[in-house]
Amino acid sequence: MSEAVAPTGTRIGYVRVSTVTQTLEQQEAALATAGVTKTFQDKMSGARDDRPGLAAMLEYVRDGDTVVVWKLDRLGRNTLHILEVVRALTERGVILVSTSDGIDSSTATGRMVIGVLASMAEFERELVKERTALKREAARKNGTKFGRPRKVDDVQAIATARRMKADGHTGKDIAKYLGVSRATLYRLLAEGSDTQSVVSAGKP
Repeated sequence: MSEAVAPTGTRIGYVRVSTVTQTLEQQEAALATAGVTKTFQDKMSGARDDRPGLAAMLEYVRDGDTVVVWKLDRLGRNTLHILEVVRALTERGVILVSTSDGIDSSTATGRMVIGVLASMAEFERELVKERTALKREAARKNGTKFGRPRKVDDVQAIATARRMKADGHTGKDIAKYLGVSRATLYRLLAEGSDTQSVVSAGKP
């Protein structure tokens, strides 16, 4: 079995710089040397997900094309994100070449490097999950409650709503005072029974 898969399509480049003060010249020169005929670019941080140049490149490439980058870190903000882009290209039959990293996914060596990247990404993902779990556990021990907080205490809210209603306030005013919608107010009153008379009398 041959080591390399011969590319059959277009050599497409992607370049990115993080700030407007940086230039793309070094990257573009490297890509031109690699035989790139069409280039997509972004001038923004790799931490951003909304990169129109990258999105346009991913939309443009076809099976048999080759995407060339100066360095793999041009593709994403971290190993996980880079691997997502690499997978998206690979699944579409697109070869990836990184000129500075010496990676070419059409070769056995290049595919091995990408496999190592995948392992690193999985390790990074597990570390993130572990850190998140530890932080949540520490916060829980310190009394932090997770989940959607309740805007009002039901028992107290029902008592307040009934008192305000008895004082002649409208449903709209009571809901505004409690910081809830009128639908929530009527639900609270329903839980306290005697709903129908309170709701009908409380409407403006």
